[in-house]
Amino acid sequence: MERVGALVVGAGVIGLAVARALAQAGREVVVLERERTVGTGVSARNSEVIHAGLYYTPGSHKARLCVRGKELLYAYAAERGIGHRRCGKLVVATEPDPMAALASLAARAQANGVPVQMLTGAQAQAREPALRCHAALWSPSTGIVDSHGLMQALLGDLEAAGGSVALGSVFESAEPLGAQAQGGWCVRGRTDRGEAFALQADVLVNAAGLWACHVARAIAGPDPRHWPQPRYAKGSYFALAGRAPFGCLVYPAPQDAWLGVHLTLDLGGQARFGPDLEWLDADSPQQLDYAVDARRAAVFYGAIRRYWPGLPDGALQPAYSGVRPKIHGPGEPAPDFRLEGPAEHGWAGLVHLLGFESPGLTSALAVGEAVAGALAC
Repeated sequence: MERVGALVVGAGVIGLAVARALAQAGREVVVLERERTVGTGVSARNSEVIHAGLYYTPGSHKARLCVRGKELLYAYAAERGIGHRRCGKLVVATEPDPMAALASLAARAQANGVPVQMLTGAQAQAREPALRCHAALWSPSTGIVDSHGLMQALLGDLEAAGGSVALGSVFESAEPLGAQAQGGWCVRGRTDRGEAFALQADVLVNAAGLWACHVARAIAGPDPRHWPQPRYAKGSYFALAGRAPFGCLVYPAPQDAWLGVHLTLDLGGQARFGPDLEWLDADSPQQLDYAVDARRAAVFYGAIRRYWPGLPDGALQPAYSGVRPKIHGPGEPAPDFRLEGPAEHGWAGLVHLLGFESPGLTSALAVGEAVAGALAC
């Protein structure tokens, strides 16, 4: 049976960043990807925002990995010529009530070492004349990035370091070799043509995104009751017909675990709005439907006009949707990323990455660093 230094399950942006870090640390790396191309899941269906680190509890994985990942991502994008722009973001309070939320957000940003500036409504409108708000929080280090260009660069680095991606390769199970996996892992799967395969690996990383909770339960060793049940939340996006009204991103003040219907820009300057939040009754990613229901635009118009009253009727067109891999349910507080390695579960050479939704794209390079560190590379 062939043996490799490291096997990573999932070739989204986080799986590729982890594989790159392991390969550059000197391991022979193979990435198993069930689809016929990389980055077709969560990584392909998001806002492509480089988050600053405003929203996350100080000291949490989300806070630390986002802030570190942002620094690494801007530097990497500049070095590799990946499309990106540090356009900044306004978080706006459209009524007096959310002012407390802005103040709390500013305090949290300060604790995370993220630069922000409180603006009055007049100051925000001087920056963006089409905007309506009582006050705003300006985040100058928020930006946007070409996520597909980023993944292609990570893939190129991985291959240059001797690693490879096995496309059309579905992970099915893994079992430890020796006590507490001191001898590594035996991984079994099948190709999308139905051919079975088996590999041995010194280390095994679960970066399977939408499938991560399923993969965790299919790896013998840690108690499967330790892993959360997967939940899925769909977010639809609508594109704006015509010229973008703003030169920066605009987010409403946050509500619970949802950041609201926000305005983002692509690198061509076109505006899109979303995502909304629709909890799905699905047990598996195979049950997901990515179609955008045009009727959902009615809610978008109301939400957007709170901060952009000039939105014309009929200006929104269905664009695309994404699904987030949640590890909590409706009404529950959003948990931290679960990055669990040998120090957490006691099994050598195994790392699980669970609940990696936003700010996963921003955090990807920092996650690679963290996983390499957890595996003592």
